[in-house]
Amino acid sequence: MKVYELFKNSKEYVLRDQMTRSALSIPSNIAEGAERSSSQEFIRFLNIAKGSAAELRTQLYIASEIGVMDDSERNILKKELIEISSMLQSLIRSIKSTTNVRPKTSNLKPTT
Repeated sequence: MKVYELFKNSKEYVLRDQMTRSALSIPSNIAEGAERSSSQEFIRFLNIAKGSAAELRTQLYIASEIGVMDDSERNILKKELIEISSMLQSLIRSIKSTTNVRPKTSNLKPTT
């Protein structure tokens, strides 16, 4: 919500649009993943949400560099995004440990 508030009057339309899309993508992917039928799919969407958080952190630096936002606003949001990423990673670890989800491996069968 903070991203929407900060950029609602920005004339940097492309950056504003991309930043709001990234911000929206985080909770949207968490919700979509939670509704999926497997833990592995949920983890996949949690990782996508983490990627969106990283994308938004980068966009915050760009917005700060071009003068669309000040450094203090950027630092507050950056701190929140790092915390969100950390919480998502903890949730991923928890799901993996309780469901024994392993990364997909090659479909090749071992030869003997």
